[in-house]
Amino acid sequence: MELNLENHVVVVTGGASGIGRAVADLFAAERCKVAIWDLAPSVAGVAGELGAGGGAPTLGCQVDVTRLETLAAALAATEAQLGAIDHVVHAAAIGSGKFGFPFTNLAPADWARVLEVNIMGMTNVAHVLAPGLVARKRGTMVFLASVAGQIGSQTDPPYSASKAANINFAQCLAKDLAPHGVRVNTVCPGMVKTPLNEAVWRAWHEQQPAGTARSYEDWAGEKIRALLPLGRWQTPADIANMVVFLSSERAAQMTGQTVNVDGGFVMHW
Repeated sequence: MELNLENHVVVVTGGASGIGRAVADLFAAERCKVAIWDLAPSVAGVAGELGAGGGAPTLGCQVDVTRLETLAAALAATEAQLGAIDHVVHAAAIGSGKFGFPFTNLAPADWARVLEVNIMGMTNVAHVLAPGLVARKRGTMVFLASVAGQIGSQTDPPYSASKAANINFAQCLAKDLAPHGVRVNTVCPGMVKTPLNEAVWRAWHEQQPAGTARSYEDWAGEKIRALLPLGRWQTPADIANMVVFLSSERAAQMTGQTVNVDGGFVMHW
């Protein structure tokens, strides 16, 4: 399927690793100009790897999504080097890194940084990047949330709550920006093998009684087969496929939607 994305300019926050990296890779394969915005010091090197195949230009900008000034600087650099931005994918997020069942396993202090990064980070990204899309009367925004934001997952309540907020705010943005020709959608991964997911699952795994403990791989595999109708982990590439599709004109009539890529874990009707 031809997506007609060649030479479009894409910003991917959190694009130095995990799902964000898979998204950046796929946009680069579609011959897009990709700017990776990430807190990791390695971001410039990752962007260089994307461009190493001789495709469209790439750029890496080190940003902290909780600091507006770093986002503004990245916007100026991206527009100067790659051009006006067509698509935004916001994948930057964190979890508490702790097992949150019951919720009293976490202290209120464990919530603050998660909410700051995941909710205010999304807010900051929207405030910095939406005005340019509105001015040009075109473009897309895709926000990465999670099925945890739909079901009240008890494994990490701060993360779940922040992802629910992401879904809701994306719907607000979709309504605000639709008259300006800008589409906004949310993709909710399910069980994906990423460092963020593994940190929480390993904390969950450690709750096993000592006498019945199994390896993390055996335990997690059994959980996946029991929880998911398709019975297997999702991959970052699975999520990237949906993100890039939603950014293309093939999805021209989709806005304000929350699309799950989760092996059938959550089914809506």
